[in-house]
Amino acid sequence: MSVKKSMLRRTLPVLAPVLLGAVVWGVLYGKPSAPGKVEAECSAASKAVAAKLAPLAKGEIAALAVDAKPRPALDLAFNAPDGKKVTLADFKGRALLLNLWATWCVPCRAEMPALDRLQAKDGGADFEVVAINVDTARLERAPAFLNEIGVKNLTRYADPSADAFEALRLAGKALGLPTSLLIDKDGCEIGVVAGPANWDAPDAVAAVGALKGG
Repeated sequence: MSVKKSMLRRTLPVLAPVLLGAVVWGVLYGKPSAPGKVEAECSAASKAVAAKLAPLAKGEIAALAVDAKPRPALDLAFNAPDGKKVTLADFKGRALLLNLWATWCVPCRAEMPALDRLQAKDGGADFEVVAINVDTARLERAPAFLNEIGVKNLTRYADPSADAFEALRLAGKALGLPTSLLIDKDGCEIGVVAGPANWDAPDAVAAVGALKGG
């Protein structure tokens, strides 16, 4: 018997369990391939909006992370002021600055007046600041706070389940509050800002203009 055959006979019993374990691991825990399945991408128009926004991520909105290859935004659900459930799909055709905030979040409270001023300046048929309160207890605090600081232009959306934040967290889009998403008129997520921003500063207004212009 050759040396190679002898070594093979001695090695196979040792390698067999290892190879079998690797196969089982791949079946149970490996990421299955899905031939022909392509992750949804947004249109060339949305990519053009992202290209316009990228150089505007500076100054007061330097934290804006723009995705060069936008994907459809998660269809988050939340409550309108009358308690009826709405989703982001209901806003299609309108560019959005989606903001998640809570009354216990000091930076959230600080940026709310600027969001209100931005809505007063640029809000309309083609753009809306969608500020969603995610307090899960003592729900009366949010309207009381908004009344106290004189917010008059923001629609008072709420998600007392905080499911919207959890969905964004699981998708890697939200690490904390506040979190803001820029979404174009086709429902594609163009960029994310983690943390507060001065949303009615010239830098932010220019970014909103590019978002609406797409």
